[in-house]
Amino acid sequence: MGVPKGKTSKSNKRQRRGEDKLRIPGLSTCPQCHSIKRPHQACPECGYYKGQEVVKTAASK
Repeated sequence: MGVPKGKTSKSNKRQRRGEDKLRIPGLSTCPQCHSIKRPHQACPECGYYKGQEVVKTAASK
């Protein structure tokens, strides 16, 4: 098992932890109803994905 030979400097520690922040998820618009949705997911408002209805919703009935 490897053991560190010396103290990790503040700059090295902070560089490593610089990627630990939270990120805003990417968003896109639905081509059917123009509402905000996650990319590569069926629209929660209208239930369409790639031009086809894949989920039955109350709005589509």
